[in-house]
Amino acid sequence: MLDFFGRFSALGGNDNLGPEEIKKRMDEGQKMVILDVREPWEYQTAKIEGSVLIPLGQLEKRKDELDKETDIVCLCHMGVRSFKAMKYLQGCGFKHVVNLAGGIEAWSAKVDPKVPRYR
Repeated sequence: MLDFFGRFSALGGNDNLGPEEIKKRMDEGQKMVILDVREPWEYQTAKIEGSVLIPLGQLEKRKDELDKETDIVCLCHMGVRSFKAMKYLQGCGFKHVVNLAGGIEAWSAKVDPKVPRYR
């Protein structure tokens, strides 16, 4: 959901956005951080160019690397770890954070088939 200024908002109950919506916003030039919370080997296998890697297990110690006022899209393989990351960041006062529903798997299937799929 977007707030008054067109930014992501955790308010309103829709914290999951599909890959098509994220891609649309990227294409429109909306500034955002794609936060990849997968493991380094997964990131090396398939990634969204320009994304930032902070594995979920390191997020608590590294959250200060992120700006609480920036739009953040959490990403993992299928959307489960990134959902946990999103909820954690929201609980830490991050106001504009959402989960990419379906993760990199959905991104590859629906937006960019050049991104490799893996198990």
